[in-house]
Amino acid sequence: MLTWIIVIIVFSVLILVHEAGHLVAAKKAGIAVEVFSLGMGKRFFGKKIGGTDYRVSVIPFGGFCKMAGEDPNEAEGKEYEFLAKPAGYRFWVIAAGSITNYIFAFLLFSVIFMIGIPTLTNEVGQILKGYPAAKAGIRVGDKILSINNEKIEYWDDILRVIKNNSAKGEVLDFEVMRSGRVLGLSITPQFDEVKDIFGRTISRPMIGIAPASKVLDVSYGPVKAFYSGGKRVLEITGMTYKGIWLLITGGMPVKTSVSGPIGIAHILGQAANLGILPLLIITAHISLALAIFNLLPFPVLDGGHLIFLGIEKLRGKPVSLKVQEVITQVALILLIIFALFISWQDLLKFTPLGGK
Repeated sequence: MLTWIIVIIVFSVLILVHEAGHLVAAKKAGIAVEVFSLGMGKRFFGKKIGGTDYRVSVIPFGGFCKMAGEDPNEAEGKEYEFLAKPAGYRFWVIAAGSITNYIFAFLLFSVIFMIGIPTLTNEVGQILKGYPAAKAGIRVGDKILSINNEKIEYWDDILRVIKNNSAKGEVLDFEVMRSGRVLGLSITPQFDEVKDIFGRTISRPMIGIAPASKVLDVSYGPVKAFYSGGKRVLEITGMTYKGIWLLITGGMPVKTSVSGPIGIAHILGQAANLGILPLLIITAHISLALAIFNLLPFPVLDGGHLIFLGIEKLRGKPVSLKVQEVITQVALILLIIFALFISWQDLLKFTPLGGK
């Protein structure tokens, strides 16, 4: 029960962050915001401030921001209405929700780096037989200090330096600490066919070592934490768009590569059971995913509305309401079908329906 409460809270916070972006941008653009709600459905209680009804609704999940004249059927042509504003103003009001999710993810990652992120040490915990490391004399317990004169502190450094410095037949110079003595070893990586995070077969340099189970909580000061948080956001954004492209082109299977609300709730529940830091990490990832997903150029999503605004800017007049409605309805049907498909796959993966 506690897990589901945490899942609801996380989803609600992320949706509210998104809607708060729309709220602030609308207010800045001079658009009247009629309702800003925590939760969905009928009003439970709240207070009206500056013409906006800040309320808590009866269904404790998500939230919404209702702007004046947002619905063409309700618009009266008043200057404070959404549709009365220039396309540029409306563009930023729509984009603000996803931008706020990006900012929230960046701040969460920065806080995580300040708290201390679990990181594997540079100590070797396992040697794989028949691989170059075993032949070169690497032993369990060795601490790798440098590779090709690049300083090594953590296991991620080892993976990065080997990947960036390896060419077929190239020798890497290792400096290791063993029983208080520093030794120099030369290792030529071998290239194995492995699966990457996108499920593709790639050739990767391998030397045949695995990390020890020792983990350090590595924390940074505010400046480096903000830098690392921004870097992490950019890395995940790049990987996500690459994954989306592979899904579209058939390079990744949809069944096993995409999760919907059920899958995300399952992962959130597991993270909540592990502690506050894993929960914050997953929450940051979901916030970023919401931002990226909402900006996709697909009708119904914020990105689809931005495409309509771009066309309006180029044509000097908006796309007719009838055309927008037809496109939106078709897109909504496709989105519902896709959501049902993904939800069914999630049920097979994460519930007894899958026979696991």
